[in-house]
Amino acid sequence: MSGNGLPTLGRVRLLDLLPFEGTASDLYKLSVSTLSHSLAQYSAAIIQLSPTDGALLRSCLDSSRLYFLQKPSFLSTDVIHNDDSREWFKTSGYHAEPQQWQESYDFRPGVTPSESSSSLEFPPAGLPDIFALLAKAARDILDAVSFYLNLRSSPFSDILDNVPLRNREVSSSVLSVCCHGRTSFQGAQHHNLTAQDDSQLDMFADHEHQVDKSLITLVKADKAGLHVRDFQGRWILVDGDLGPQELIVYPGLALYRSTAGYVSPAFHHTDINNLQDNMLGRYSVVFKLMPKSMTILNCSEMRAAGHGVEAQFQLPVSVDDFMQRTAEQLLDNNNLQTLNFPTAPDGSMKSVMRKRKSNSRCKPLPPSKRLRLEAQRVLKERVQDIADKKGIKLKFCTLKECENHIQLIDSPCSSIRMEIGWPPEVPFVHPHDLPNKAKIGFLETYEPGWSTTNDMEFNLIEPGQQSHHVANSTFNLAKKVISRLGLASGTSVDCSTMVVEERHGN
Repeated sequence: MSGNGLPTLGRVRLLDLLPFEGTASDLYKLSVSTLSHSLAQYSAAIIQLSPTDGALLRSCLDSSRLYFLQKPSFLSTDVIHNDDSREWFKTSGYHAEPQQWQESYDFRPGVTPSESSSSLEFPPAGLPDIFALLAKAARDILDAVSFYLNLRSSPFSDILDNVPLRNREVSSSVLSVCCHGRTSFQGAQHHNLTAQDDSQLDMFADHEHQVDKSLITLVKADKAGLHVRDFQGRWILVDGDLGPQELIVYPGLALYRSTAGYVSPAFHHTDINNLQDNMLGRYSVVFKLMPKSMTILNCSEMRAAGHGVEAQFQLPVSVDDFMQRTAEQLLDNNNLQTLNFPTAPDGSMKSVMRKRKSNSRCKPLPPSKRLRLEAQRVLKERVQDIADKKGIKLKFCTLKECENHIQLIDSPCSSIRMEIGWPPEVPFVHPHDLPNKAKIGFLETYEPGWSTTNDMEFNLIEPGQQSHHVANSTFNLAKKVISRLGLASGTSVDCSTMVVEERHGN
């Protein structure tokens, strides 16, 4: 997804994103486009609820404020959040994170009072109603993003909770009411407020930014303070001018993984400005639409829609393994490839970690892989941008069927190829699947002079010619070194030594 130059965050009415039978209206298409471009450019968008739903959300914020203010000042150790990723789908009730000055109450349908650590206290009011409201909104937003990506209707239903939940089922999605910076929260007294020289306290530094593992996250707060990093790397305040019926939506890592990286996750942090004016803290309602624990994240829907899926997204990932990894591991291509799960002899799916070679990062990429990655980069940066500006949905052919298409004037893909300037002799398939020679033609079209500035001498080698070509390359490299050093043609030179020196830039 690429942005269309929106000057501010996109504002969309939830009512305009509701799916309906029949042909999509112009209003629906416009709303979907505004939402998707805002997510691409700012990693967030503003959703407008109905007046009734907005009032319900505000009443929940008022109730949460009363709930946290009556909490005791000193905390017991059993409510300190320990961030156990293995229990991510079981969290319920009150917990605190003193180092971040944050308190939360998690509501998760399917957890009975006897299972909840907060069974003896009254929770904030209206949580079941708010959960139902925001869960429906998150699913509608997810379907709108799917429509923009040209996926089928409700493509993620297999990895979402049942609606309604069946007996003994516990919701994977969670509704949290949160309090940041309550000054009577003595569990965080190691933060010395009086030691601050100015009136601003940054609750999360830039290097401590967060990224959710959800599909979609919805946030409504009583005060501004949520910052999200846009596609240019700038931190922007996204809830500074929200109306009473508006909330923020942003995508998470699960959606990033399920869409093969086409939807980037939002990096965010929260701060409290003018702390002296916010002695009671900042209160927010956060809903996270999560995948079910016993399911698998894969990119089959993206492939079915004709999107290219890069190597790091091709292996399916079990949700349990996914949730137990850190955000850094999930965003690292090498780590993503280790989260596969082969079928065991008994037919069960068991998660395993492939051992990475200790020197894998030291080895240069094979020429064919370098060429493939370059082709995929140009597709994302150049071709997709052209298609977005012209309103074209890229749906590639298969290599076999397109070999005949390029010879026909009225072929199924001829109009798209002409619109985006596709190379005439290159099949209209995802660059990842093109032969190496066709990849070079593709790159030369969108980046003229590309091959002259890139070393592609090994790309078109046949297997039987490898040793002969390497010998010639070594000899030619030695000649270049001799010429550079000004050595006479009759001088005796150890070519193997000079090749090593040349590669080290000596």
